[in-house]
This record gives sequence, structure tokens and C-alpha cells, in this order.
Amino acid sequence: MDSFEDLHLSPDIVEALAAEGIERPTALQAAAIPVVQRGNNLVAVAGPGAGVLVAVGAPVLSRLDGDEGRMVGLVLTPTRDRARALAEALGRLALVTGHRVAALGAPWALPERATILVATPRDLMDRLRSGGISLEQVGAFVLDGAAVIDELDGLDDVEAVAEALPSDAQRVIVTLPATDAVRDFAGRHARRAVTVPPQDAEGAGSTPPRRGRVAVRVVAGEKEEEAAALANDLLMDDVRHLVVFVRNEDVAADLGDRLALRGFGVGAPGDPASPVWLVVDDLAGRQVLDGMDGSTVEAVSFDAPADPDSLDRRHGGGHGGTILAEARETAHLRDIAARTGYDLALEASRTGPPPRASGLDAVMAELEGALGTHDVEAYEVVLEPLFRAHGPTAVAAAALALLRARPESATVQPAAGSAEAGGLAPYAKLFVSLGSKDGVRAGDLVGAITGEAGIHGEQIGKIEIRETFSRVEVARSVADRVIAALNGTTVRSRAVRVDLDRSERARGDGAGRGPRRGTPREARRTRT
Repeated sequence: MDSFEDLHLSPDIVEALAAEGIERPTALQAAAIPVVQRGNNLVAVAGPGAGVLVAVGAPVLSRLDGDEGRMVGLVLTPTRDRARALAEALGRLALVTGHRVAALGAPWALPERATILVATPRDLMDRLRSGGISLEQVGAFVLDGAAVIDELDGLDDVEAVAEALPSDAQRVIVTLPATDAVRDFAGRHARRAVTVPPQDAEGAGSTPPRRGRVAVRVVAGEKEEEAAALANDLLMDDVRHLVVFVRNEDVAADLGDRLALRGFGVGAPGDPASPVWLVVDDLAGRQVLDGMDGSTVEAVSFDAPADPDSLDRRHGGGHGGTILAEARETAHLRDIAARTGYDLALEASRTGPPPRASGLDAVMAELEGALGTHDVEAYEVVLEPLFRAHGPTAVAAAALALLRARPESATVQPAAGSAEAGGLAPYAKLFVSLGSKDGVRAGDLVGAITGEAGIHGEQIGKIEIRETFSRVEVARSVADRVIAALNGTTVRSRAVRVDLDRSERARGDGAGRGPRRGTPREARRTRT
């Protein structure tokens, strides 16, 4: 699709999008808008960066009546900050449709009279209990960031809302990734939903050929400032020209003005006197890259590529380059990179304060381990307001200070004369009978262990998830408790078996000897 007119949105909305500089639909928008416009249920496997707001919001506004005083559209999203941002963006489009948009949990006048209400599940439930809001006339329900909501608070409140909606209300679920819990929710509450992009179950385990490496610089402050810092870094090397991809002409004009003020020559592609070339059309930019000596030109995405094709056009063919991204867009970038075979290398922002040597090697190792073993995308969403206010570097420094200030009792300390003090590793390695083939994630295992065994997260070490099994390190002093607590329970609706890993049994050190006989199972809850 070359235009939003081809998607049969109302002319007023098409004009409103054009006023925002949005004139060409992304792949997600081209696939999702017709589905939502027809009133069908939808599951969009996508996140910020793919064009979610327009893909869902534009057809909902186009389809629903905008009469004042009754709520016809409801959007649930993970955080209050996200609710506010969505409501403001939808509100700009709603100026031409007559809808009144409001968000709960923010200073918004008379949210109970909004025609489109945006809220977190918890804020909505609190307002429903206190009265003043009714779901009886909701015609479209949008669940934004379903996997993140599940990771942070669970889907219990969302289940209650879904049960209270009119049976004929449209359901739209936006999620990245499409976890088992979200699929189960969609199967029960969004019957016959269309999934975009289509999920190929047969090819889900296949690995695309490796296409190269692309750097991702996560923006700490103003994006234009980060672009200037990146240009300065790259042009100090042997690079003579930067091909900078932007999403539309308005962004190109603003970015060009900022770079020119900083002394960087900005011009059209091919201008030998200008080191920075701004490009709106991905195919045209790729032709420029292919026609240049690869050692003298560098590809830069000022706006995150919206889909796999855009990523490949901008950074494929061995050109690599750098993407400037907001923290909330990293999950989307990981998704499209995995689907197309690109390796991403995350870089620190250059506009934040430089890191300082601290000598806190143990805590730094703990943080680095968490990056590899925990699902951190949900927490990136929660931290986004702090990132914008203070920058990721300052927030990370505050987290480091909190970690360092933890009381000694919160960490695993070997007692004098214990096996750990005698030289054995402080962690015991456990074998878990579930792996990636079962849909299990590191967060599922952490939740099951802490919930069933009643131990602290600090007592869990490295988690290694293989295709058919996993290995989890836990504090040696609680290994027996974890084994006994987890055997006979379920994780992701799968029965789990836990025992000492073979490497631990070979030690013969006596830590954790398998499940105790006769351990009662009746009181154990099922984790899904």
C-alpha cells in the first residue's frame, strides 16, 4: 500500500495523519487497518516502532461513533505514562472525528465523559469499583502491550474487564512477544481473531541466514542531540558521508536544521560537499549506499525501521550501520532483526554522562548476568519516564547504588565453616525438564521458583534455557527446598521435573538430593 487512501480510512483522518507527517503506511498498518476497519478481532504481534498507534487507533476512530458522553472505545496499556502518551496522540487524531479522548491516572478533565478512554488495568478497575464509568456501550477494546502487562501485574484485571464487555465488542490485542498466556487470553476473548503478521507455526523454529551486524544506540536524551553526537563520532573516522534515513519530510527538515546549526553540512544524496545526506525513501537510500564505496559511507536510521523490509533496505547488503532508538523500541528491533537474520549490538548513549570506574565488579557482573537471563523488556517500559527525565545512564547508576546498598541479609552469604566457605561454588545447578520448545522463559522460571519455594530473587543465579530443558543456578543452601517445591507443579501449563544437574551429582557434595518423598502437592498453585 502506497497511501492511507488505499486503506479506505475516512478523508478527515487521512488529512490528520498527513498533518502529522504520516503519509505512507508501514507494513503493520497496511495489514492491520483493513481488519480493524471491518470490525474484526485482531492480534497484532508488534511493539512501539512498528506504527502500532496508527495501525489500531486510526481505524477505531474511523469506525466508531463519536457522540459525546458515552464511552465507545477502551484502551488498556501497561503504565500510566504510556496511557498518557497514547491518549495525547489519539487526541490529536480525534480532533477531526469528534471523539473525546482521556486517560486515567493523569490530570485529564472529566475522563468519565470520554468517548475513548485509555488506562492501566489497575486504574480502570479502581474507577469501575468507585462508579462513574460503564463498559456497557464499548464497541472496541484494545489491549496494548499485553505481554508486558502480564509480566508486570498479570492478566487478572484484564480478564475481569474482558468478561464485563459487551459480547459484540471488537477485541484488538497488541503484544510482543506473543506468549502462551497472551495466546490463551486471545483464544478465549478474541475469537476468530486475525493475526498480523501471520505466525507460521511450521517455520517458528527455523533460523534465517545471518545477514550482518547493525549497531543500536539507545537514546538517552534528545534524539537530534544524539544524532549530532553520532555524526561527530562517525565523521571523525574515514567515513565521508552519512546516509541518514528519516520517516518523513517534516522530520528531515527539523533534523537538518539541528545538524546545520551544529556545523554539519546537510544536503541531498550525492552532494559531494555535504557529509550528511537525509533520505526519506528507503529504496532510494539503498541505491545511494550500493553506489558508494562501502568504506566511505555509513547508514544511519534516525527513526527505527518499522518492519523487516525497512531494516533490510536501510542496513542490508553488508552496509550495517547504526540505528538510533528509544528504549521502548528495542523489543521491536530485536523482533524484526531475529526475523531477518541481523545481529544487533547495543551501544550506550553518547549524550549522557560518561561511565566512571567504580571497582564494583561483583555487582556489575550481577547486572550483566541479568541482561542475559531475565526478560527486561517489561521493566524498560516501566522505566521509560525515568529515562526521559534523567537519562538511562543516571537511572542505571541509581539502580547500581540501590543494589550496593542492599542489606547483607538480602544476599546469599556463606556461613563460616559451610560448604561454600570451604571452597565450593555458592550456587547449585539444577536441571529443569522444560525448555524453549515448551515456550518457557527466564521470567517464568524465576517466578515459579520464588513463588513456590518462597526464596528471594537474589538467591537465583544464571539461567540457561535450551531447546528441551533448562539449567538454573540457585543458592546451594536452598537447592533442596526448590527441588521439593517445584516437582509436581506446572510452568506454562507443562508439568515440570526438577533435580540436581548431572554436573552437581558428580560433585557428591551433598547439596540438594532430589525431591523429598511424601511432599504434599495439594496446596501448590499452577503457574501459567
